[in-house]
Amino acid sequence: MISETVENYLKALFTLADEEGKVSVSELSQCLEVSKPSANSMAKTLHQEGFLIYKKYKPLVLTKYGRKAAALVIRRHRLTEMFLVEKMGFAWDEVHDVAEQIEHVQSPMFFERMDELMDFPKFDPHGSPIPDRDGNIVEADWVPLSACAEGDSVSFVGLAQSSKSLLQLLDGHKIALNQIFEVTTIEPFDQSIVINRDGFPALTLSRQVCNEMLVRVK
Repeated sequence: MISETVENYLKALFTLADEEGKVSVSELSQCLEVSKPSANSMAKTLHQEGFLIYKKYKPLVLTKYGRKAAALVIRRHRLTEMFLVEKMGFAWDEVHDVAEQIEHVQSPMFFERMDELMDFPKFDPHGSPIPDRDGNIVEADWVPLSACAEGDSVSFVGLAQSSKSLLQLLDGHKIALNQIFEVTTIEPFDQSIVINRDGFPALTLSRQVCNEMLVRVK
């Protein structure tokens, strides 16, 4: 049985990994809010247990075994978030902290039943793909809203990160997943974006918000 602490490290390593799967000890320590010596010590332990490749002064890289273990923690987290929204009426900005606790339940049957009750969802309430029971994640061809051009018609499908403050900001503007809108203007000064949606007035979104919003160009 994998400990809760190890699961948290694996999830952080998986989430932080760049395109080559690499994570620095500094990034890991900042993400988990622990000291660099503590993160380095745990990295050595994870290496000994076969979860990652550790070499002194080199980036950390999850092994195939480590990636699968991390993906299964993420699966439990995202299934829980979806269950809380779909079956229990939670708002999308209320589920993260609860899911952080439930994701460590060591009962595959519990999560398989949860999955079945929701008819096997592919995405969580924030649009993030839910890994399957083998830890595989479907790659999506989504792009940040900030990468779009004037005149593009897009569907809002997910978020690069789902902090509570960002979710509340989107709620305040009545922006929800699967909404379709048009990029009408990109402001030259600060690259903020003006969008149009049916039934709503034009809305200006900051570059920072647009970097976090993932869309599918229609």
